[in-house]
Formats: sequence, structure tokens, C-alpha cells
Amino acid sequence: MTTTVPTAPPPLWRTYLMLLVPMILANILQGLSGTLNGIFIGQMLGTHALASVAGMFPIVFFFVSLIIGLGAGASVLVGQAWGAREPAKVRAIAGAALTLGALVGVTAAVLGALFARPAMEALGTPADVLEDALAYARVMMLSMPVLLVFILSTQLLRGVSDTVSPLLALLLSTVLGLILTPALIQGWLGLPRLGTVSAAVASFLSTLAALGFLAVRLRRIGHVMAPNRKLLAALRFDRVILGKVLRIGLPTGVQMVVISLSELVILSLVNQHGSQATAAYGAVTQVVNYVQFPALSIAITASILASQAIGAGATERLGLILRTGLWMNTALTGSFVLLGYALSHALLGLFLTQHEVLAQAEHLLHIMLWSLLVFGFQAVVGAIMRASGVVLVPTLISIACILVVQVGVAWGLNARLGLEGIWIAFPVAYLAMLALQTAYFRGVWRHRKIHRLI
Repeated sequence: MTTTVPTAPPPLWRTYLMLLVPMILANILQGLSGTLNGIFIGQMLGTHALASVAGMFPIVFFFVSLIIGLGAGASVLVGQAWGAREPAKVRAIAGAALTLGALVGVTAAVLGALFARPAMEALGTPADVLEDALAYARVMMLSMPVLLVFILSTQLLRGVSDTVSPLLALLLSTVLGLILTPALIQGWLGLPRLGTVSAAVASFLSTLAALGFLAVRLRRIGHVMAPNRKLLAALRFDRVILGKVLRIGLPTGVQMVVISLSELVILSLVNQHGSQATAAYGAVTQVVNYVQFPALSIAITASILASQAIGAGATERLGLILRTGLWMNTALTGSFVLLGYALSHALLGLFLTQHEVLAQAEHLLHIMLWSLLVFGFQAVVGAIMRASGVVLVPTLISIACILVVQVGVAWGLNARLGLEGIWIAFPVAYLAMLALQTAYFRGVWRHRKIHRLI
């Protein structure tokens, strides 16, 4: 009689890396699309054009925030259903979420077409870039249905531990953007010269192609979320499922909206210092986004693993998942922070050509870059709580820190220190978030009984 020795599961850090590496690469590629657009616009069209694109960022982020919140709630439920080995529930959750996501995208397109000018004027967009910013804004808003459905699809796929398919789709999107943006700026191959709008048009076309590729790939590999008859039958407003998705995702979506609203306030403060300050803001934001990618990816991975553990009834693993996530944040996000400091001049120089603007942006980046490590710690703690369906109090903590601490400090110090004061507000807010989230986690959450949500 032969005895089979069970194979030990891989170490948790290795499981993290298996999900993290494709996810970080995907996030970098996603950011690279916007970065390349920024480089092409800044180098080919100048600082004023870059300022007009930067002024659109908070508005796009507002609608993306809603989808990120919806995806956060849906991915928790998908992860729990996948951990419980119930593929039919996975498709039902995905179908309901995609239906609602498409509706949000159409709403964004309509609102953008009608109210782009009042929104840009309310932001205090400098007059010398208003018309370019308006043209860019309208194209971006009209592309929202495709963009938001694509973002939501990648979130849902990660709920079943598929981080490779989003990576491949984003690789395609990035390559197409790399080709289309300069082609539309310069009018290569007989294409029209579209100026600042080139970036928005290229983004729409490349995202549409990536979404099509994703659909073909999922069908070819027989994926649980492949767009087949089973998934199409699930594309409906299921009140029970959407109720649970919104209970988890709506607070996260509100938090993201508050973040976007705070960015509007921050941008309006920056705009008071002129178009050069606006361009510096846009360049610093690009670099910060890259340094945040490991922190965000680690938090998403922690949420995926925690959701699947809860679905499988293995809640005793949550502590190890949390500790591993914090350690990974120290190693990976810390490395990106150090690289950001070491390469700050070269990175910002990709976007900015004027020496005085470049020097100003580098100084502002140095003020807050270190605090992204703190941001990552609080994100991992919040991700573990979200995986269990506990989102309200952690979200209220984040909102309070954003509205009261970040915006309040930025407004107060702007009057005293100028642009420096605005950027000091970021590390102050992140430190407050970490302290309060940790206190709630240790004092309340870990004493709760955890169970499946679906």
C-alpha cells in the first residue's frame, strides 16, 4: 500500500508575490499610459498643454473612484465565493457589478458632455489653458463607459486570483497608447493633428482594444468570467447581490469620492499659484502614482487572500496575511520610495522642460514622498477589515482624516507657506490615518466574529 504525502502549501510570501508581481506590473503599465501621454504632451506641446491635462485629472478620478468602490465590494464577494468553490455565484456577482458599472459609465459620459465647461471653470483652471483643458475633458468623459467597464473587469478578475489577464490587457493598451498618442500629435500616416486631445483619443482607442482582447482571452482559456451565455445571463440588476456589493463598496466609493473632492480643493489651491504650479502638480502626481503602486497592490492582494480565506472558512490565516502584507509593504514600497528620491530629478524632467518649474516640483516631491510608506501600512490594515465586510468605521476614519486633516492643513499652511504647506498636508493625513485605523483594528475589529457574506 502506497502512502501519499500531502504537498505543503507554498509560503504565504510566495503566494503574495505570485499575485503581486503581475499586479504591480499591470499598475505600472496602467500608469505608464498616462505618463507617456504626459511626456509626449509636455515635450511636444509644452507646459501649457501639460497644465490643461493635469487640470482634468480630479474630474476623471471622481468617476473612477465610484467604480473602484464598486469593484472593491464586488471583489470581496467574488473572493469569498471563489474561496468557497462556487463559480455560479462568482458569475452572478460579476454580472450584477458589470451592469451597474456600465450604467455609471454612461452617466459620466452624459454629465461630462453637458457640464465640462462649468466644472473646469469652478476648479479655477487658468484662463490660458481653459480651452485646451475643456476639449480634453469632453473626450475623456465620453470615453468613460469603456474605461470604467475595463477597470471594473480587472478588479473582478483579481478576486479569483487572476492577475495575469489584466496584465496582458494593460500591456496591449500601453503599447497602443505609445504609438497612437505621438501619431495623433504629429499627424503621422495621414492622421489628423489633434493637439492636446490626442492623449484622450489614444486612451479611448487603446482601452477599447484592451477590453476586446480581454474578452477573447477569457473565452479562449475557459475562464469562469468569460463573456459567454452564463455570464450574459447574469448581466442584470440583482437586488440581493447589488445590495451586498454596495454595502461593502459604497463606503469605499464614498471614500474615493471624498479623496477626489479633496484633490479638487488641493488643485484649486495649487491653481492660485499659476499655470507653472499646476504643471508641477501634474508632474509630481505622476511620480507619486508610481511609488503608490506597490502599496496599493499589496493592499489589494491582502484583501484577495483574506476574502478567499474567509470564504474557505480559514479565518485563522488572517493574522498571517496581515503580517505578511505589512512586511511586503516595508520591503517593496520602501524600495520604491528610495528610488523616487534618488531619481526624482530625472523622473520629473521627463514631464517638465522649464528649469524653475522642475526645481519647484522636485522640492514638493521630496516633502511628501516618504509618507507613502505610511500610506501603505494603513491600506493593508484597512484591506483586511474590508475583506470581512467591515468598512463603515474604517471609511469614516479615512474621510475624517482627508477632510479635516489633509484639506484643513493644506488650506491653513498654504496661507503661511505657499505650495510647501499644501504638500505637507499629505504626510500629516497619512500618519493620522495609520494611527486611527490601527487603534480600531486592535481595539474593535479583531474581537469580532468573522463569517461569509454570501
